[in-house]
Amino acid sequence: MFDPAARHHKALAARSIATIAEALTTLNAAVADCEKSRHQIDQDPAVLLLARHIGCLALEDRPEQAVLRTACMEAISALGKTPMLIALANRGVSYDADAKATFHAEGRKAIKRLAAALGLARGSHQVRSCQGGIAVAGEIILHSEHIYVQLSIGLMGRGHDVMFRRVEGRTDYTGGPNHWASINELLDPDTLATRIRHELRLDGAADLAA
Repeated sequence: MFDPAARHHKALAARSIATIAEALTTLNAAVADCEKSRHQIDQDPAVLLLARHIGCLALEDRPEQAVLRTACMEAISALGKTPMLIALANRGVSYDADAKATFHAEGRKAIKRLAAALGLARGSHQVRSCQGGIAVAGEIILHSEHIYVQLSIGLMGRGHDVMFRRVEGRTDYTGGPNHWASINELLDPDTLATRIRHELRLDGAADLAA
């Protein structure tokens, strides 16, 4: 039930809120209440008190601003050196629609690079996505006449991000024994392609171009 006075009570008791996360949740609820009541958010006393409390929590026993700015710049630099697929594999994408969409976009690019490294001819293979539910990352699949590759994260654990096996045709979804590779290996498509050819015994050009 909507209680227009609730945000004011919570604002008056703001000192009992001990974490930034809890304070932010309370502030967001107050903003939502203002929107329902058609109050001006920037002038609402409850919103202002809660926002100021977040500021107090951010200053209390925290590093100086210059230190925080340096830490942010270092984080940006580190992220810039980390491939997006590895960053997503490290953090996971479950229950995060934006991260999941990025995983599928970047995953498709990586799988297509692998297909090129394998020498798969245009029209001889398919790259498709299976999104799955919100609790899973889903899969990106490369399926040719003799190769089935599946990329996923969080399913079998790190080091088992990429599964590949030999199949007999594009209607064969079970194929031979599963082989595993890490997402790091996928980012070196030429080396992974060589490994796939060797382990699946696909050294003949006809096996790949079919």
